[in-house]
Amino acid sequence: MISDVAARLDEVRARVAAAATTAGRSPAEVTLVVVSKSFSADVVAQVLEAGATDLGENRAQELREKAIALPDVPRWHFIGHLQTNKTRHVVGTAHLIHSVDRVGLAEEIARRARTSSRSQDVLIEVNVSGEATKHGVEPPGALALAEQVAALDGIEVKGLMTMAPFSNDPEASRPFFADLRALGERVGGVLEHATQLSMGMTRDFEVAIEEGATLVRVGEAIFGPRSR
Repeated sequence: MISDVAARLDEVRARVAAAATTAGRSPAEVTLVVVSKSFSADVVAQVLEAGATDLGENRAQELREKAIALPDVPRWHFIGHLQTNKTRHVVGTAHLIHSVDRVGLAEEIARRARTSSRSQDVLIEVNVSGEATKHGVEPPGALALAEQVAALDGIEVKGLMTMAPFSNDPEASRPFFADLRALGERVGGVLEHATQLSMGMTRDFEVAIEEGATLVRVGEAIFGPRSR
């Protein structure tokens, strides 16, 4: 099992590097966030042994529990929808929160960060596809939201995040990633530190890298299919 996970992690790393090179980018520009949601701490420990540095969770409680069980993880990322009353499990534990989609949530994150005398890095989640089932601010409101969040003490906007509609064809994701890249250029032109783009998952991360992703969120290609 350990060798299987390590081998799959190495394969994904190689694919990340190849996609970056194809796009004329340095592989060092892309951070691989290994999505560990629903897998036990014992299983997740295997990717740490194989050299993973960034792990992603999409449930606040699960993040807190794994952070306690795995205290040596270099960087945790929170990538799921975050309820305001669950910020206590995430702020100060997550290196980066990918899913800020409203001012009220940002205000609570900032308040908790200030209480701990820290600053919390976040991304603004954008619903580029317009799907009703997805969270995120609509593209026309992304810059205004980013500016409002950036004005808060205790929080720093590092860029944008999105999810493309599900498709078995990775190329179907390309226009959505291109839209986020263009939006990111606008936001980055106003907020100088907001240069990160979190986009792309197991099915389409290579296309995301070609379109400018700086963070890709990959789980199943490393751990295998999830049971839940």
